[in-house]
Amino acid sequence: MGILDGIVEWIATQVMYGLDLISSSVLGALGCNMDTFLRYFPAADTMYKIFVALAIGLILLNWVWQLFKNFGLGLGTEAEDPVKLSIRSVLFIFLAYFARDIVDIILKIGGTPYKWIMNAELPPLDFANFNSTIVTILGACSSGGVAIIALILVLILAWNYIKLLFEAAERYVLLGVLVFTAPVAFSMGASQTTGNIFKSWCRMLGGQIFLLLMNAWCLRLFTSMVGAFLSNPLSV
Repeated sequence: MGILDGIVEWIATQVMYGLDLISSSVLGALGCNMDTFLRYFPAADTMYKIFVALAIGLILLNWVWQLFKNFGLGLGTEAEDPVKLSIRSVLFIFLAYFARDIVDIILKIGGTPYKWIMNAELPPLDFANFNSTIVTILGACSSGGVAIIALILVLILAWNYIKLLFEAAERYVLLGVLVFTAPVAFSMGASQTTGNIFKSWCRMLGGQIFLLLMNAWCLRLFTSMVGAFLSNPLSV
């Protein structure tokens, strides 16, 4: 059993070292700014101009179509009030053109509590020490197969933590998609018929920022729990 215990302990230690590396890299990269998103998806910044042009084109097309329904057809079909339509169209052309600046302000507001969460002081943490702590506790409580039990617990812990990290990364990517397609979303607000699409986009953007904050909060809670456990494991 000595050789088996050594192999199992080595595997568990490598797993925890990998978890430590993934945790530090992912948490440091995520946030409410798009620097990391542009680093891995540089084409998004280039294609953003396409979405701006598309958004303005859609607004102008809807503007002309609604005016045509009012004055051109004369068949009594339902159409928006031309004065209100013109005001909305001009307003949302302005919003679509400056969509990136507007969204950046929103991201700065959402990024402030994110920085508070990430900069909060936590107990010192080293995932690589977690396996040895588990082995020590199990060794004091039982005999035989301690290393295997510790490996199973470590793998369960690592798998659930990695899933949480990937969920946070998924939220960040989806937030980046919403940010760089913002002009098209703003173009939907220029008409009453498509206004619900713009409202849904606003809810999605706010929801993704909130969920990203909750992911960071949960990850920090988890790491603080592990840090507190490592500092005094036998107090449980």
